[in-house]
Amino acid sequence: MSSSPATPRSSDTGTDEAPGAERVADDLAAVVSRLLRRLRGSSADSLLTPSQRSVLARLQDDGPATTASLARAELVRPQSMRLTLGALESRGFVTRAPDLADGRKSVVSVTEAGSSTLAGVRAAKRSWLAEAIAGELDAAERRTLAEAVELIGRLVDE
Repeated sequence: MSSSPATPRSSDTGTDEAPGAERVADDLAAVVSRLLRRLRGSSADSLLTPSQRSVLARLQDDGPATTASLARAELVRPQSMRLTLGALESRGFVTRAPDLADGRKSVVSVTEAGSSTLAGVRAAKRSWLAEAIAGELDAAERRTLAEAVELIGRLVDE
């Protein structure tokens, strides 16, 4: 990884004082943003847009859903979700079936081809990240990163 690492800025002053929460939040948000861009780039050959990948992941993780419920969950308009689902359906990654509870609605499910494509995208991302970690970090740094992952996990699971 050739980009400069995010280091606590308190070290710039030569003190061991912990950086403020706002500064850490800014640094973390910037690093996570760069990490997400790199991860998206690591699986570009999948031909899935970020929104398509997100919808496939949601359907695989949470199960079948209506267009309206997917739109709410993904924070997009139903019209935008219909376009995303149409693109996924045309590639055979999702399928629609009548909603048994309300025949006027349809329920969207991920297909085997969609699951397989999503697994490939996830594997490419994990592979890139594992190679970057193995190639750039020594054992002590990997332990530190593992501890940071636990802390970040606590933040997002609250």
